Amino acid sequence: MPDTTDAAAAAAAAGAEPSADGPPPRGRGGFARFRRALHALYHGDSRSALRFQGVVVLIDLAIIAFFLATPALSTEPIYLWLDVLIAIVVGLDLAARALAAADLKRWMRRPDVWIDAFIFVTLLAPAWFANLGFLRALRIWTLSRSPTIWRGLRRHGLAHWEDATRAVINLATFLMVVTGFVYTGFAGRAEGITSYVDALYFTVTTVTTTGFGDITLPGTWGRLTSVVVMIVGISLFVRLAQAIFRPRKVSFSCPQCALTRHEPDAVHCKACGHPLKIPDGDDD
Repeated sequence: MPDTTDAAAAAAAAGAEPSADGPPPRGRGGFARFRRALHALYHGDSRSALRFQGVVVLIDLAIIAFFLATPALSTEPIYLWLDVLIAIVVGLDLAARALAAADLKRWMRRPDVWIDAFIFVTLLAPAWFANLGFLRALRIWTLSRSPTIWRGLRRHGLAHWEDATRAVINLATFLMVVTGFVYTGFAGRAEGITSYVDALYFTVTTVTTTGFGDITLPGTWGRLTSVVVMIVGISLFVRLAQAIFRPRKVSFSCPQCALTRHEPDAVHCKACGHPLKIPDGDDD
């Protein structure tokens, strides 16, 4: 991987920031070079880095598929072996991202890192955290925090779909987390909820406020759960509708006030009035 390391070092020497994560880690010696190589792989734009990032995304999608299939696989003998294998993969990925971070303390304060660390702990002790296993679906949201996906959209001229895609991911994450919570907490207690599909059916009908009434959650906690699901779900649906139907904007940082969202044909910043020079095809 010398090409990625050299590219990162050259960018740092030129005073540029090769990624949104900041400049590569500094230092001398073999360990520092290893950290810079990891940084170039995770955040660089070279051919090797893009291939590596694509593989990481595919692995993340496979892990998410495993999490979503957990209710069906949890009784199978192979489940624990898959759990341990994924724990190793997630642990190695966390360690590599920590080494690739330019500022480790700042990296550790990120919510997606906390969620991935929690998921790693649940994988190490699945029996202890069985009732919290539904939170593993938050891995869908942490994947959406990866700049790799959004760089790919921009590279293929699809940047205008970024807001809508984020809204879809947020809604999907919410649906999967709530479905897991309902299945874990109410399966066998609520009439009509005997499987994961029943929990998903209840979640979707509640979020959409359809309310067929064939499945209801018992007790005070069941009613409170339904209320929270409806309020948050409607908010996410509204956010998705706004992202799809509102006028499209482009990402361009105002030199004066740093506002980043503007109309494609804007000539002045709507916040401070500073002249803008938005290139044609900025969102391509």
